[in-house]
Amino acid sequence: MADSAIVGHLGTAQLAGLGVASALLTTAVSVFVFLAYATTAAVARRVGAGDLPAAIRQGMDGIWLALLLGAAVIAVVLPAAPGLVDLFGASETAAPHATTYLRISSLGIPAMLMVLAATGVLRGLQDTRTPLYVAIAGFVANGVLNVVLVYGADLGIAGSAWGTVIAQCGMAAVYLTVVVRGARRHGAALRPDLAGIRASAQAGVPLLVRTLSLRAILLIATAVAARLGDADIAAHQIILSLWSLLAFALDAIAIAGQAIIGRYLGAGDAQGARDVCRRMVQWGIAVGVVLGVLVVVSRPLFLPLFTSDSLVKDAALPALIVVAVCQPISGVVFVLDGVLMGAGDGPYLAWAMLLTLAVFAPVALLVPTLGGGLTALWVAMNLMMTVRMLTLWLRTRSGRWVVTGATR
Repeated sequence: MADSAIVGHLGTAQLAGLGVASALLTTAVSVFVFLAYATTAAVARRVGAGDLPAAIRQGMDGIWLALLLGAAVIAVVLPAAPGLVDLFGASETAAPHATTYLRISSLGIPAMLMVLAATGVLRGLQDTRTPLYVAIAGFVANGVLNVVLVYGADLGIAGSAWGTVIAQCGMAAVYLTVVVRGARRHGAALRPDLAGIRASAQAGVPLLVRTLSLRAILLIATAVAARLGDADIAAHQIILSLWSLLAFALDAIAIAGQAIIGRYLGAGDAQGARDVCRRMVQWGIAVGVVLGVLVVVSRPLFLPLFTSDSLVKDAALPALIVVAVCQPISGVVFVLDGVLMGAGDGPYLAWAMLLTLAVFAPVALLVPTLGGGLTALWVAMNLMMTVRMLTLWLRTRSGRWVVTGATR
């Protein structure tokens, strides 16, 4: 959101370019979010079973895997950036800005993936304070660097990208320091273990499929918005930034679910896991209602932070109402997603998200033909979240996710 607010005042073309580039960059990173999610669940199970050295060793395998994957992604994104931007239908005015931002930001991908894996280790160890401090420091550094480099050094959108890269590398360095100290304290090995890295990768495959399906949904939404025009894709970028912020807020409960559910199941306490699941769903609904109300109330104050273009504001205002209405549903979705991840129920999550993608894609792709603009596109996004809620609720009710022990 900080990047969007700072770049948005450079112009609509720059914001539109950021909208396309950030969707691609987020996809390049978020498809590997299993580095955090699978690591959290696996480490938490070991903690519940009372084997702390094995828990940290499993976390180190995830960090080594993150480094390997990050190097591979850079090798693909750097040369392919212009083609990827064109694939999204970015306009001639927005495409150069998108390519610049994507190429520079891709250099920070290894650091971003290391942050994911190390965060997963600490969450699994039930330490959420350190990730809080690192996230706040990273946000402040990113904001300051963006302002200094974009406006002070007059680097434009390139300055925003460099600010993000520097902030991410700093966060990765802090996380590595914390994890390495913990490993030495408990006698866990730091060197790469090929068998452990391979096991981490295999455990993450179902979550990779799940995340790819989710990213495909978000990429389809961005591609549709890009074809509606620069004002619509710029408005979509603003709304997607807000939607992502709200998702992270609700995901806080889900992440707690991953760590706590994993710990209970690792300790063999099936009833405790069910009780925690029920309580977190209640929290998810309540927080979703509060966030939805805040979105409606803050709309007039929110949009001017990102743009002064009246066309962009007009496109965004009704779509924000649609986002607000869906927040209680989103609360249930994120909580149950976290519960099933904490239980290691990755294969079901993969199949459920593939089904959701199959429902969403044709509806979204019809928006330019049937009309309704950006608001209709976000109605389709609400449909996607409703389908997710139904699939996750059915699985939770079945009880098949409750499998106890140090490993699933």
